[in-house]
Amino acid sequence: MDIPFSPQKNSLIGALKPEDAFDLIPCLEPVLMQLGDVLYEPEQTLKYAYFPLNAIVSLLYVMTNGASTEIAVIGNEGMVGTPIILGSASSTCRAVVQSAGYGFRLKASTLRQLFHASPTLATRLLRYTHALITQITQTAVCNRHCMLEQQLCRWLLLSLDRLETAEVLMTQELIANMLGVRREGVTEAAGRLQREGLIRYSRGHIAILDRDGLELKACECYQVVRREYAALAKAH
Repeated sequence: MDIPFSPQKNSLIGALKPEDAFDLIPCLEPVLMQLGDVLYEPEQTLKYAYFPLNAIVSLLYVMTNGASTEIAVIGNEGMVGTPIILGSASSTCRAVVQSAGYGFRLKASTLRQLFHASPTLATRLLRYTHALITQITQTAVCNRHCMLEQQLCRWLLLSLDRLETAEVLMTQELIANMLGVRREGVTEAAGRLQREGLIRYSRGHIAILDRDGLELKACECYQVVRREYAALAKAH
């Protein structure tokens, strides 16, 4: 498959020196990541790691009764499949494409080999894993202590950071599922943000009109995560 992006559009790959990327890039397989695609399920053997380019993947924790809550989002700043480099054959969560786009995938066995062969790649991936864990931890804190309106602002900003436009394609029902709350609560929170001129919502399209205003409305959780990923981008 030919895709209109190079692997370097993924920040983890793009930050590697040529000698460190030399063995990695030929092993990458381009993939179309369509909305709703499930990359892996809980306890399922991880066969591939994924490096999104312009797609967004949600990590969801799924309860035995079928209810689920988003614990992290991954875009072109990262990799889907961190358990592979941590010595685990599976994950405890579901990975599903939240926003369609392109990416590359890499066989789990190949990733393990490259991880152990290249200290630079290993350091980069472990540093990213730390940032991802920070996001997961902060999401748990936010869901417990912050108001729904603040949670919605955080979610919109995290999605916006990983998109190439200022528009999020997502219904209120799906957002409610991601946040693990009732749809009516999301409707009320989105309505307040719209009345304040921060967003415009129509039929599953959420246009961000005032990003600075959203950041002011969001809780501290968003800035904690944003700083961690900014530090990752500057790390060498």
